[in-house]
Amino acid sequence: MLKLKSILLALVMATIASQAGAAIKPFPQSFKTEMIATNGTQLYVRVGGTGPAVVLLHGYGETGDMWQPLAARLAKDHTVVVPDLRGMGLSARPTGGYDKKTQGQDIAGVLTALKIEHADLVTHDIGNMVGYALASERPGLITKFVIIDAPLPGIGPWDDIVRSHALWHFSFWGPDAERLVKGRERIYLDRFWNEFSFDPKSFDEASRRHYAALYARPGAMHAGFEQFKAFDQDAIDNKAFVAAGKLTMPVLAVGGEKSFGPTMAVVMRAAASNVTEGIVPHSGHWVMEENPADTIELVTDFLK
Repeated sequence: MLKLKSILLALVMATIASQAGAAIKPFPQSFKTEMIATNGTQLYVRVGGTGPAVVLLHGYGETGDMWQPLAARLAKDHTVVVPDLRGMGLSARPTGGYDKKTQGQDIAGVLTALKIEHADLVTHDIGNMVGYALASERPGLITKFVIIDAPLPGIGPWDDIVRSHALWHFSFWGPDAERLVKGRERIYLDRFWNEFSFDPKSFDEASRRHYAALYARPGAMHAGFEQFKAFDQDAIDNKAFVAAGKLTMPVLAVGGEKSFGPTMAVVMRAAASNVTEGIVPHSGHWVMEENPADTIELVTDFLK
C-alpha cells in the first residue's frame, strides 16, 4: 500500500510539474521525488545519485528545478538532495515558519529522514539565508558551503545593501501587495528576471512560463512574500549566530559578475572564517540560467 501511494504521489507531482508549462529540463530518471514530513510541514524533495551528500537550495522566483544541470553533474559521484523550500514550488504552504532559522530546521529534518549525517551545501538567493541558518545551527552537519549571489539579513554590509532602490521588493508584502499581484504573477516575476539579469534574454520564455505558473498556484505568492516579511527576524537571528562564532567549514562565496560579484565574499567574511571568493563571468543574479557552465565548474571544483 505504501509503495502504491508513493507511485501515485510521483504521478501527481509529475502531472503538476508538466502543467506548469515548461521546457525546464527534467532531472535524470535516476532521481526520485517524494513529499517528506519535516518540522511540522512537508517538503517536495528530489533525490538522486550515489556518494557523499550535497543539498541544493533555490531562491525566490524559482524552485528546485533551477538546479537540474548542476544536479545531473553532481549525481555522478554524489547523493544529490534538492528540496523546494517551505511554501514554494510543490512543497506545502503552512501559515507560518518563514523565518530562515525555522526553514533551516526543515532542511535538517529532510536530511534526518533520508538518514544523511553529513552534507555539502549549495545555495542561491533565499536559499542562502536558509543555508546559513542551517550551517550555523548544525555546523557538524555541513561539510562545505557554496553560497551564491544574495546577502544575509543583518550580516556584513546588509544595511548598505538594502538601501538600494532595486531591492524595494524586500518590503513589498501584505494583503494589498497580494491583491496587486494576483493574476499578474508573470508581470511581477518578469521584473526580477529582467532587472537582475545581465541579459534578460538568458532567462528564456519557457522557464518564465514554468515558474510563473507555479507561483500563480493558490497561496504561492503569499508564501513568497512571507519569505521577505521575515527578514527583520532573520537579521536578529543572524546577528546572534555571528555573536556565537563564525562558520568554520570551507565556504565558497560566489557572485555574478554583473550582480553581487566580490560583495558575496565581503558578506561571508563577516560570518565565516574560511572563505574563498568566486565570480561567475558574464552573469547577473540568475547564474544557473545566464552562465551555467562556469557556475557548475566553480561549484564542482570546490566540492572535490
